[in-house]
Amino acid sequence: MSTESKEVVSAAASPTDANPRRRSLLTAIAAGTGATFFGPWKVHHAWAQAAQAKPLVIGLTMDASGQYGASGGEERLGATMAIKEFNDKGGVLGRRIEALHMDTETTPATGSRVAERLITRNEAAFLIGGLHSGVANAISQVAQKYGCVYFNTNSSSPTEAGKDCHRVKFVWDGNGTNFAHAIVKNAIRANGRNWVLLTNDYVWGHQTSKATRQLAEANGAKIVDELMVPQNTRDFSAYLLKLQQIRPEVVAAAVGGDDIKALRQQVVQLGLHKRMAWINNQQDWPDVYGLGPDQIFGVFGTTWYYRLDLPGVKEFVAAYQKQFPGMAIRVPGNVYLNGYMATRELLRCVEEAGTTANIAVIRKLEGRRMTARDRLQHHDAWIDPVTHQCQQTIYMATYNDQPAEKDDIFRVLAQVDPKDVVDAAAPLACKLESYDATPAYQQ
Repeated sequence: MSTESKEVVSAAASPTDANPRRRSLLTAIAAGTGATFFGPWKVHHAWAQAAQAKPLVIGLTMDASGQYGASGGEERLGATMAIKEFNDKGGVLGRRIEALHMDTETTPATGSRVAERLITRNEAAFLIGGLHSGVANAISQVAQKYGCVYFNTNSSSPTEAGKDCHRVKFVWDGNGTNFAHAIVKNAIRANGRNWVLLTNDYVWGHQTSKATRQLAEANGAKIVDELMVPQNTRDFSAYLLKLQQIRPEVVAAAVGGDDIKALRQQVVQLGLHKRMAWINNQQDWPDVYGLGPDQIFGVFGTTWYYRLDLPGVKEFVAAYQKQFPGMAIRVPGNVYLNGYMATRELLRCVEEAGTTANIAVIRKLEGRRMTARDRLQHHDAWIDPVTHQCQQTIYMATYNDQPAEKDDIFRVLAQVDPKDVVDAAAPLACKLESYDATPAYQQ
């Protein structure tokens, strides 16, 4: 059964929670988003005015357990920081924002139940969150049924902005095709043409490896084999033995969450990171933070890094550390940034629309453009009005063998303009519901 917590009111870690990372995440939320008033009266006055109106409830549909529990905690912190910034200014449209979190458990069926409950029982105005693409798809189907705007912040199957797109759903992260465009051609030139695909056996893994296969074969590579890895795999010995037998030049992995952490550790134990080239389509920060230098092998994609030499990045990192002191993850990563940026942009659009009515907010989001400076990236970003995916800078990275500080574990190899990695198939597969076919929804 899913659990819920009102982030703005209270949140606390269970004293019996044995996971120190999860304890620190929940403790940080409790410390960083409490509703106690401090500071000058004008802040109190803004809150007092907002308190007269019905709170604006935002449903946080994020994993706190399962394969993506660690990343779910990070995107949750990002969303709550954006919400706190708005609440500190008096809320949105004169309404205090109340964030209500329910654990989606990395399970599509739970995602559906959570979305249904947040909309029908908790009267959530919007839903935000998503790591597992199957869960995000399940949430979006419920959201479309009611007309509730939903931001999929971090799940990356190309189908999310393709055949599984919806008028109410917006997809914030780069997808598997974007990352494949950024990585595959260079890997063929640098490492060879005989490839094996290592694929998490669910929609993100399938679709990401499909995109990798198409690009690799189109550029002269040969896919020797594809090994399907069930979710929540912790023993990779059978797959690694097969790789030893095949001896590919390149292993292209579409494996995520706790699975990739286990895989990386076992690859190093067998020394396979030195015997074949490894690329991981996308590498989320919580999945490698704390691993040793040998285990951060290969080349991988990401959408952000905390040491990018860009305006505003240092200030953003400082804000994270101020709000969440003592975190197990000392600096923010791509997952946290996605949670923050998606929430901030949604609330900005609500303010600009002057209403929480779904169609008005959707129209503000469709085709929205965001400057590189505002996004803390190298290139301007935009939300595709046809697919509702955020088109943004893609980075290629590897382990940094000359770190400037302890947490400086990535070396960014290249930054790629979003125009060069667009998923051309998505607009053909995506058929958004019409405005008239989307139920009117306003809380």
